[in-house]
Amino acid sequence: MKAYQRVLIFLVINFAALGIGSWLMGNGPASEWYTNLNQAPWTPPGWVFGVAWTSIMICFSFYMASLIKLKASKFVIGWFALQFVLNVSWNYVFFNQHLLPLGLWIILLLTIVVAVFLFKYKTVMKAKTWLIVPYVLWLLIASSLNAYILLNN
Repeated sequence: MKAYQRVLIFLVINFAALGIGSWLMGNGPASEWYTNLNQAPWTPPGWVFGVAWTSIMICFSFYMASLIKLKASKFVIGWFALQFVLNVSWNYVFFNQHLLPLGLWIILLLTIVVAVFLFKYKTVMKAKTWLIVPYVLWLLIASSLNAYILLNN
């Protein structure tokens, strides 16, 4: 399979995750429940989330397309699938069901899963490792936002 085909497949899968997650969270960030929460002072404006997730998923698609070419294993595919499920489910658990403690556990687990990609394959991926760094950094920020909401509401 050619490089652009792998990238395209991961773009479709990753943006499907964003779409499914958005659908599952309903009105989410614009809901009365969320807007009335005591949110962290470092919570970015709403538009930042769209820009961040779009950029992250583009980078992650290129990362995964390269990784799958170098290390097409059951572990990589399984770990990617776990990342997909955790990413999608957090939206439903947090925004739709308002289960803050479970939401925090999910996002922390998602952070660990993505960090495993970062550290486990950094020698194989070399400079392309930088493509996954924004995802890890964003998840650390998102985890802190989730934790703040849990602890202050």
